[in-house]
Amino acid sequence: MFQFSAPPLIARTPPPWWQAGLAPREYDALAPGWALYVDRLPAYSTSTGEGLADALQPLLDGVRADLRRQYDGVDNAAVTAEFVAHLGRRLVRLAARTLVLELNRARKNQQLVGTTSADRFEYFTRQLSEGGLVPLLRRYPVLARVLGQTCRTAVSAHLELLDRLAADRADLVDFLANDPGLLVSAAVTGDTHRGGRAVAILTFETGAKLVYRPRPLDLHGHFNAIVDWLNDRAHLDLRIVRLLPRQGYGWLEFVEHTACTDVSSVRRFYYRQGALLALLYVLDGTDMHYENLIAAGEHPVIVDVETLFHPVLNVPSLIGPDPATEALTSSVYQTALLPLLMLGDQGSADMSGLGGDDDAVLPTTVVTWLDAGLDTMRLVRRPGITKAASNRPMLSGHASEPRQHQSALLAGFATAYNAIARHRDELAGPLLEACADDEVRLVAQATSMYATLLDESTHPDALRDADARDNLFSLLYDQAEDDVRRQLVPAELADLWAGDIPLFTTKPGSRAIWTAAGGCLPGLLGTTGLASARAKIARLGEVDRHAQEWIIGATLATRSAPVEHRGLAGRRMPAVAVPPDPERLLMAATGIADEILARSISRHGRANWLGLELVDDLDWALLPMGAGLPSGYTGTALFLTRLASMTGAERYVELARDALRPLPRLLDAMAADADLAAAIGPGYVGLGGIAYMLARGIALDPDNTELAGWLDQALAIAAAMPDDDPDAEPSYFEGEAGGLAAMLAIDHPLAAELARRYADKLLTAELPGTGFARGSTGIGWALLRSPAEKHREAGLAVLRKAGVHLEPLPSEGLPDADLGWCSGRAGITVAAMAAGWRGPITSYLLDTAARPALREMSLCHGELGALEPLIELAAQGDPSAEALRARAAGQVLGAIDLHGPRCGTPDGVPSPGLLTGLAGIGYGLLRLGFPEVPSALLMHPPNVTVTAQRPVRTKNVKGETP
Repeated sequence: MFQFSAPPLIARTPPPWWQAGLAPREYDALAPGWALYVDRLPAYSTSTGEGLADALQPLLDGVRADLRRQYDGVDNAAVTAEFVAHLGRRLVRLAARTLVLELNRARKNQQLVGTTSADRFEYFTRQLSEGGLVPLLRRYPVLARVLGQTCRTAVSAHLELLDRLAADRADLVDFLANDPGLLVSAAVTGDTHRGGRAVAILTFETGAKLVYRPRPLDLHGHFNAIVDWLNDRAHLDLRIVRLLPRQGYGWLEFVEHTACTDVSSVRRFYYRQGALLALLYVLDGTDMHYENLIAAGEHPVIVDVETLFHPVLNVPSLIGPDPATEALTSSVYQTALLPLLMLGDQGSADMSGLGGDDDAVLPTTVVTWLDAGLDTMRLVRRPGITKAASNRPMLSGHASEPRQHQSALLAGFATAYNAIARHRDELAGPLLEACADDEVRLVAQATSMYATLLDESTHPDALRDADARDNLFSLLYDQAEDDVRRQLVPAELADLWAGDIPLFTTKPGSRAIWTAAGGCLPGLLGTTGLASARAKIARLGEVDRHAQEWIIGATLATRSAPVEHRGLAGRRMPAVAVPPDPERLLMAATGIADEILARSISRHGRANWLGLELVDDLDWALLPMGAGLPSGYTGTALFLTRLASMTGAERYVELARDALRPLPRLLDAMAADADLAAAIGPGYVGLGGIAYMLARGIALDPDNTELAGWLDQALAIAAAMPDDDPDAEPSYFEGEAGGLAAMLAIDHPLAAELARRYADKLLTAELPGTGFARGSTGIGWALLRSPAEKHREAGLAVLRKAGVHLEPLPSEGLPDADLGWCSGRAGITVAAMAAGWRGPITSYLLDTAARPALREMSLCHGELGALEPLIELAAQGDPSAEALRARAAGQVLGAIDLHGPRCGTPDGVPSPGLLTGLAGIGYGLLRLGFPEVPSALLMHPPNVTVTAQRPVRTKNVKGETP
């Protein structure tokens, strides 16, 4: 076969080995510094017996050569040895995947010499250290770049630190009040920015310590002045960090983590922490996670304030701007000082300034190595574990639990908040103006995301060719959900290619953003940090303070208490001589609705709420309400609309309409994205619940002519969902059982078709455990509601398998029994009623007659959910159930009069949702007083039209009488 060949007079020069390591945007005719660094490596290095670090000894020998300069006042040998050891560990993390790949390749090719696995591993590393590393790096030019530039920037940053220490030595002696002696350690901590620079903790031979920060300290100095001002106004004795600022860098006192002496000092710690929270709130501080706070005895000390005056970078939403989201992002929650759960596949961890739990499982996996030091060494991923932090006060060797000191935290918050409000003009004037030109760090994306990208970029496939690594980094374009973040991506890519965590800064008096390289992007921010802080200070007042205090209590309630769907027995209420009439229950529901109205946040033509939501049935989180019926704005709107139809109070139906305004955009998004619709699912928490609410709204609010069209679209989306999702849940909450119940309650041809489809799919579903909400009890009950004989027979079989037909033994008081609807006795009884099994119903009635009211009132696992079967039986004409219903109504009203409408959330924190919150309690009161009100838990069709009652003469929050 004829082959083309180059003309004989043209000599082909192979491209230099380092060219494949250049990023796509780099065009360099000369060898870059990292390539020259690799080319000058010694051919031979002595093995040290330190595992994979042995293979990288030529690099570390080059580093030692660069650190030959001797500094006065420094134990040069000790500091250099520490630096080289730390850098060696960094290099191993960067090269490990490639080295292990090459190790396994050599093992499979029988190229390793040795009688044991450890011998063969040692042979592999020795061969690399004795001349094999440079050829390896030339096969992986991107790895050569990563290792070479890491060494060069680390050495440069280290020498810069030592030069600055030498220049400032005399002033530091005064700062420390005595000569600290030789520097014996300069331990680097935290992320690297701007060419490998990082914070370092310096230790001297006398034991004295000092913190070096390679960024300006002007903002911290002005923060100290504001703290001193607040101390004078509120007598708080807040501790500041002493500083020695220099141009572009500075020195800080090292704050020791010390224990408290007694319980009173722990309370004082949290009182001061509450005061700091108020100050950080008005200064728009953020990122105050557990590593930025030190518990120095009874003093909480913030050691990093570079994110004060932080601008809000809004993330576009599928449903448009959300007033609840905006309220949350400008609240005390944004400081990250309050409990802040990071959620993931592995679990959750509180990374906040109040959190930092020891030995908590991180939500993401970390890379580790199995058979380290053997030729069978391989990568595995395991859940990460948090290390002990220094942010929590210690007493008798134990870290305090923030939830136990909520009253002290709130008291300190109120003291500082009120003092700032009284003297707001002083703070908003020269004190803030002094900060106008300070450097503020802008957190554009989560640091953990950058770190993950850097870690994943050490895969061998990303280290052979620069294009592969750049494609990985370019995922940042997918994360940039708005125009501001998109304009930052080129600078993020440059920082990642340099091996640094991307860094952006701004100034409180500017709308510009600066990159780590010094480039300025003018006018990107919507407003200046100073303007935002002044606007917030101007809004300070009693209403805002109460809103922030609720957020404090709600976030503290999310701390790691175990999630139990079990109502605890409360106090036995005195028997009522005369059962309460329905209008008293209606008035109680009206009072709850007024509280919901007062908690609403309205803006942009819509209303929403902040609420506590149970995520994956594992963790509570403070979130803006979504669309789901149990914990979202549709459930709250269902209660408000139902109440408006019974009282004639227009304010409730108007609020419900405002809450539902984002639904059309959400439905459009689901119609356009099948994956989004599948993630929401057909059940009670998904499209089934939404469709049920819309169907009820059509009857209750006939003036809202848009609801019918929304219902048509919701049903069409449900019909378009595929039936072959292997991960789909059949349960009442998430899956077809809830969808079946909802469709049977909706008078619509497409709903009838969907009901048949869901019921048929349930015939072959793999059954989960017992329980109504997420178990087989709810599935069997839903099948029994189907008009088809085969479905009802299958439902009976499911319930028998779950043991619903068995009569549980009554137990006096039931102190440990699960009486709730979601997973307990009430849900089982509802299913037994559908099946016609009298034994479980009799046991339920006996238990209900014997027990006191539960401590909380929610529909999920509280008293009103536990009463659901009783209300159903009373509506069917059961005389014993009717007598018990009247008794229960008196108990519920007595408990609400004494303790308020206690929600099914941690610590009973008021939350607006239907299943565990105020809306559900209000709806349950309507059910208790008017059994013809259809069950929102069971998504019953309306059997009887509820006629309008005589309007209740109550006043709304504005003092107006409807």
